[in-house]
Amino acid sequence: MNDQDAVSALGALAQDNRLAAFRLLMQQGPNGLPSGDVAMQLNIPPTRMSFHLTTLERAGLLIARRDGRHIHYSVDIEAMRALLAFLVEDCCGNDPSVCGFSSSIVSKPENAV
Repeated sequence: MNDQDAVSALGALAQDNRLAAFRLLMQQGPNGLPSGDVAMQLNIPPTRMSFHLTTLERAGLLIARRDGRHIHYSVDIEAMRALLAFLVEDCCGNDPSVCGFSSSIVSKPENAV
């Protein structure tokens, strides 16, 4: 991840409704949720929620897939991992464990593609 991608991702998360949507979708795992369900659970009007979800998708943090008339969103786990790795890669002289971070945050799991 480069600086520009990190700024885009962090900027997208720097809004309360988008952060809440991202966290809700993180809880759902790879299956995600339709945008209407995200809006309903967060008590945000669907058109406003759609705008926020699109912002997160454009920042590379969400994956959108069409299911009939609905758009289903899920977190792009690899993008989230890349952002976390970017944020801690220089931590404590390149040893994130000194700062209490697991090395799994900054490296791909062995079974990842």
